[in-house]
Amino acid sequence: MTSEKVKKHYPRPPISLIESNIPGWGVDIYIGGSTGVADAELLEKHNIKVVLNCAVNLDIDLVHSEEPNTPEPLLKHGSALVRYYKIGLIDGPGNPESMVLAGYHLMRSALDQELPEKASYKIREKGNILVNCRGGRSRSVTIVALFLHLEYPDRYPTLDAAIAHIRKTRELHPDEWFETPKPALIHLAERAASMEKILRDAGFGQDMKKK
Repeated sequence: MTSEKVKKHYPRPPISLIESNIPGWGVDIYIGGSTGVADAELLEKHNIKVVLNCAVNLDIDLVHSEEPNTPEPLLKHGSALVRYYKIGLIDGPGNPESMVLAGYHLMRSALDQELPEKASYKIREKGNILVNCRGGRSRSVTIVALFLHLEYPDRYPTLDAAIAHIRKTRELHPDEWFETPKPALIHLAERAASMEKILRDAGFGQDMKKK
């Protein structure tokens, strides 16, 4: 493996449709990178109402409606264009073992969450979900692959099967598969799948199961 190969990133769409009308929720799952999640028109075009950012080193200003009378020294804050969730993963070694499992539960919980009918909860429509990281090729792939494997084991009986599906739908070039996702993240996802199955066998994690 040459250093040139490691450095080369192949083009891919800003966002990619991974699954349509998923059972239990009836929404579409997208994966994207920084340019996709930062494109408000693209989010609206694909009816994306939920964004899960997997990158610790990437922040997106999605504020659409600022809080009134914000004191001058404070940074802009308020309601976003979407419901925004974040789990800060490192793209490689260094993440705690439970962090990828937490990402799966955060994605699932974002889909399950029921918002109250109050003015301060402005985006209540379910809509579709976009899972992103900086390039949409490693961290986001890991979380979505784990979700697909754990939620739809008949279709994705292994984590590798889910990753293979995403590599195709995300248009990841075969020459970059060695790092899409990074091996350290695949290892954590395998561990996360094992931990989740142990929890389920013990009677935990099934209370919100929709299927």
